Amino acid sequence: MVKKSNKKKKTPKRVLRLPDLDYAKGAVLNTLGSPTSKRSYEFAIDDFVIWYCSEPRLAFSKTVVLRYRLDLESRQLAPVTINLRLAAVRRLAYEAADTGLLSPELAAGIQRVKGAKKVGVRLGNWLTADQSLRLLQAPEAETLRGRRDRAILALLLGCGLRRAEVAQLQIRDVQQREEHWALVDLIGKGRHIRTVPVPDWVKATVDNWTGAATIGDGRLFRCVSRTGAVWGSGITEKVVWHTVKRYAAKAGIQQLAPHDCRRTCARLCHAAGGELEQIQFLLGHKSVETTERYLGCKQRLRQAVNDKIGLEP
Repeated sequence: MVKKSNKKKKTPKRVLRLPDLDYAKGAVLNTLGSPTSKRSYEFAIDDFVIWYCSEPRLAFSKTVVLRYRLDLESRQLAPVTINLRLAAVRRLAYEAADTGLLSPELAAGIQRVKGAKKVGVRLGNWLTADQSLRLLQAPEAETLRGRRDRAILALLLGCGLRRAEVAQLQIRDVQQREEHWALVDLIGKGRHIRTVPVPDWVKATVDNWTGAATIGDGRLFRCVSRTGAVWGSGITEKVVWHTVKRYAAKAGIQQLAPHDCRRTCARLCHAAGGELEQIQFLLGHKSVETTERYLGCKQRLRQAVNDKIGLEP
């Protein structure tokens, strides 16, 4: 006779409690390779969990996620932000179903929740060549911190790097290929690998910093104290952020972020006759449409279409 097992099959739940949500959240974060993506998804999941646990024993279902979307819209968040939060919730439902915590039918319903419609195109911020030069010349070239900060700005504007990539750069990344300096096998967003050409003027600016700071290996950028002493084994993304903000204010440039320097690099390359495909390689975009957005929208603000329509005084 075949003995019947006394163990009951574990049936998926409809209502997830905090331990279940924490377990599914951990599973989601473990699938992400980029530290930036991990931070974004962790924040988004935490926001949903706080909202979900504040409601009275709701089933984790399509209806509940639709209610959450309405809550996000009531906060007047941007469509991009809402869609990121919903993407994190869908991922949470998928991992919960994959680990047997949530009913597959409920998870499938959550996957069908549509995001917020994005109307129009947000206008980014680009610098002109003259503004870029002003920004580069803002740090004091005589001080050690000024040399470091000028090298940071040069890599942002001249190579189109992300702030995380600048912060993580290693001395060994700078190599020669085909008689040209380059950042070889740079690991960027989404663990994508690319090689970034380094113009001679950028390399000279970096050498000016590393020579003065006597850095021969390890991370390219280090902290600099108020007394001008180099310390630590590297810098954080926040240092790059504050560097851009500080010198943008000094150069009289408003509302500038590190990513605007990346956009500026793309537009200046295009204005100089650079091929779209090569700019795509430089920035490490999977899609050429993304690169086109970095070059700026088609709307022209200088000599705008409504400047001279016969109503001018």
